[in-house]
Amino acid sequence: MTPRDSLAGPVRPALVLAAHGTRSAAGEQTLSALAETVRRARPGQRVELSYLEISSPLLSDVLTALRGPVVVVPLLLAGGYHVHIDLPEVIAACRPDAVVAGWLGPHRLLTSALARKLARAGLRSTDAVILGAAGSSDPSALADVRAAAQLLAVRLARPVTAAFASAGSPSLDEAMERLGSTPAARVAIASYVLAPGFFHGRLAAAGAGLVSDPLGADPDVAELIWHRYDEALAGRRALRDAPGLRQASL
Repeated sequence: MTPRDSLAGPVRPALVLAAHGTRSAAGEQTLSALAETVRRARPGQRVELSYLEISSPLLSDVLTALRGPVVVVPLLLAGGYHVHIDLPEVIAACRPDAVVAGWLGPHRLLTSALARKLARAGLRSTDAVILGAAGSSDPSALADVRAAAQLLAVRLARPVTAAFASAGSPSLDEAMERLGSTPAARVAIASYVLAPGFFHGRLAAAGAGLVSDPLGADPDVAELIWHRYDEALAGRRALRDAPGLRQASL
């Protein structure tokens, strides 16, 4: 059986989760728990967790070791350097045949997870809300986060300000200062990161009245990962079955 045939056959391609990497032990534990939640959603499906840098195993090592078809789902909430530069370089060097899915956000399933975590943290109807993200020098990545903030605003029926812990405007400090001068009882930060680590630490130290937990091993995040996996395979099949490609393969 060829890899092309196996995409439509009974053996599904392995799912490789590609996270950024972290120096936080709690962050690595959270991502491992997320991978386990993903596995439980589809028993018998091979799922491997990997990292682009810092943590191990590295994506390059996982891809080199795997045999058979592979779908890589970036565990990244927005586009940016890691999506557009780092990931394609690793794929090209190690597994140019791999199918690469889209990054995770924005999506209604992330909105559901964010709203649930805010509720668990004690969100009040009078709170001003910030969607706190890592940030990026890539304008399209910032646009992804702002779109996620808009989805959350619709869900919560109140304005939500996207703010960034590193590159991006407004900065977290700017958003905190601006909202702190409004009549809102307090400021709540929805943590738009997957796991504990440097950026969640920045959100936690911002002085907000509450900060939700990272998205972590949430069932909605796991569902979204499988949605991106299925979406990528469907796109590959559609491309493969296009009339021009079928004719070229005859």
